[in-house]
Amino acid sequence: MPMNIGIIGAGNIAAWMAKTIGPMPEAASFAVASRDLKKASAFAEEYGFQKAYGSYEELVNDPDVDIVYIATPHSHHFEHAKLCIEHGKHVLCEKAFTMNAAQAEELFALAEKKGVLITEAIWTRYMPSRKVINDLLAEGVIGEVRTLTANLCYRICQNERLIRPELAGGALLDVGIYPLNFALMHFGDDFQNISSTVLMTETGVDGQECITLTYPDGRFAVLTAGMYGESDRHGVFYGSKGYLVVDNINNPLAIDICGPDHQVMRHIDLPEQITGYEYEVLEMIDCIQKGEKECPSMPHEETLRVLRIMDGLREDWGLIYPQEMPATAQK
Repeated sequence: MPMNIGIIGAGNIAAWMAKTIGPMPEAASFAVASRDLKKASAFAEEYGFQKAYGSYEELVNDPDVDIVYIATPHSHHFEHAKLCIEHGKHVLCEKAFTMNAAQAEELFALAEKKGVLITEAIWTRYMPSRKVINDLLAEGVIGEVRTLTANLCYRICQNERLIRPELAGGALLDVGIYPLNFALMHFGDDFQNISSTVLMTETGVDGQECITLTYPDGRFAVLTAGMYGESDRHGVFYGSKGYLVVDNINNPLAIDICGPDHQVMRHIDLPEQITGYEYEVLEMIDCIQKGEKECPSMPHEETLRVLRIMDGLREDWGLIYPQEMPATAQK
């Protein structure tokens, strides 16, 4: 029997998940909730969901909902995930998982207490491309690798959600999280130093940044993210025998292995997919059926590791979201 999926939020990212669930035999498009019932009903009709609710509370009180996918702004992930867990629902929560590590720690503790699975829906962690890239590097196809570069920039500064501090806006939580995860997936998490340069917006959130991770063996990971212009979204590994280019770190499409003469020696097309979201859904369903409380592709400690890195960066930049400020400072 397929597991019934409920979605909280009915925006663009929710639509992407809806397009994923529809063709999957393992999952059923069951319910969607929005604060606007008309919006939820239109979403349900368009994507073939059985039920539409005008409040999130109604959805989590539906006994037939097995898994809730949270597709609301970063600023509300903690509140909505907590609501789901308290009602005994398994949770697939969009990235960034929460605004900060403290919120994530509280959710993980609550999920353990309630006996439900919660995991971060950062799709690149679950994709088969992750293993393909690591296997190629381990084979030594480009020799000894000393440097990694990765970038993810889009022209999204006109999006109000991304420039508002109260919605946990800024480039870091929205796009910068991908280069960070890319580096950790392929270079590991044992870096010894992190440094960054940032350009802040007039509203007080980060508009673009460059982050450098330095590893004990001398490897560098140089990461760029921003919301002012389009980038090639490439991830590149530089080795002693050539370099390896990943086309689109946000959803890897293909890999080129190039020699010192810059000629492509080998081209690898990555597997076709529904949208790319199916891998996180499949792993979550498999883990639930096995009685596990974490997904191996994105264990809780890795979610916390990334959030702690981002907390540290924001501290360096002086970026504190209003919800993180003491009550006396908010008056």
